[in-house]
Amino acid sequence: MEKINVKFKRLAVGAKLPEYQTSGAAAVDLSSASADDIVIPKGEIRSVPTGLALEIPEGVVAVVSARSGLAFRNGISLANGIGVIDSDYRGEIRVGLLNAGSCDFTVHSGDRIAQMMFLPVLAAEIEAADELSETERGEGGFGSTGIK
Repeated sequence: MEKINVKFKRLAVGAKLPEYQTSGAAAVDLSSASADDIVIPKGEIRSVPTGLALEIPEGVVAVVSARSGLAFRNGISLANGIGVIDSDYRGEIRVGLLNAGSCDFTVHSGDRIAQMMFLPVLAAEIEAADELSETERGEGGFGSTGIK
C-alpha cells in the first residue's frame, strides 16, 4: 500500500488522532471530540466535532463515510452521504450524523463516529459536446442491468 504524509493538528484537548484499526484497513476512524455527550434524536441530524484539522497533499482528497457498524446496528449515517475534504481546507473536520434509527442515539467523547479514506484526484478537462460515444448500456438507468 502506497503511503502519503498527512498532518493533523489537534484543535481540542484530548482529540484523538485517526488510526487504522487493522493492517488491511482502507480507512482511518474519526472520533468525537465533543466535551459533552451529543444526543441525536431519531430522524434528526447533529454536527459532531473531531477536534482535528488536517493538511493533505495536493492531488489527494479525504473522503469521509459512515462506519458500517453504526449504520447497520443503529441507523447512524452521514447526513450528506459522504464528506469530501479538499486538499486546501484547513478548518476543523466536523461530521454531520443522521439518525435514521428507531430511537435516540448518544455520541460520547472519544466514540468512533466515521471513517476517512485518502484517494488520488483527477482533474477533468470540461468539454461541451453535441454527441457522445455509443455503449452497450446506452441510456439505461437505475436497475437497467438487473439485480443478478
